[in-house]
Amino acid sequence: MLKRLTGYGLRWSPNRRVTVIAIGLACLLSLAAATAFLTGRDNRPAATPVPAPAHSYAAPTGQPSSGSAPVAGPPRISDPMEFAKAAAKMLWSYDTRTTSQAQQLAGMRAWMTKEDEYGDWASVSAQIPDPVLWSRMADQEQHATATVTEGHYPAAFKQALAEDPAAITKAYIYAVTVTGKQKITWAKGGTGAEDRSVTLAVQCRPSTDCSLVAIAPRVAP
Repeated sequence: MLKRLTGYGLRWSPNRRVTVIAIGLACLLSLAAATAFLTGRDNRPAATPVPAPAHSYAAPTGQPSSGSAPVAGPPRISDPMEFAKAAAKMLWSYDTRTTSQAQQLAGMRAWMTKEDEYGDWASVSAQIPDPVLWSRMADQEQHATATVTEGHYPAAFKQALAEDPAAITKAYIYAVTVTGKQKITWAKGGTGAEDRSVTLAVQCRPSTDCSLVAIAPRVAP
């Protein structure tokens, strides 16, 4: 029997949503634009046939796997759009057969900005289940691959940037919405697929590789 779980990462209180905006996006958007970002969320983890989905890593395009590490490091690129696509693919891909929950978290953590005043690790780490649930998924040999369809800057972000172009220079944090598809496979030939969409806040300072800031609230497309 198939079970769908869509609650991971969505259990934020209103105050938590405000905090994410303040930390992740306020440095580049005006107050009005930040308010627009609080219109909702569509960043749920994928459906899964066993009790919960998880999100581990499939190496992004252009970035080879880092040796024997279960989760490869982020691509060394300075383009916000391309980095967001790679990060989304990372979040939508996993393999419980070869990666523990702790290894998954460590690999995801490497994608985060080192500027703690902006990073919201909780919004990213919430995308995978707890160790017990991860273990149950491993019992079913559950793993997933992802493909990215497209990425774009949300309308609210582009409008705010047009109204105050200099705002981006405060922290160089960009909002990018990425869409794609996730394919889940489990024991005895079970498979499933789901369309995915997530809005990410990524930091790309000049002459510096991009990093992940947060999984942001949904914004206008």
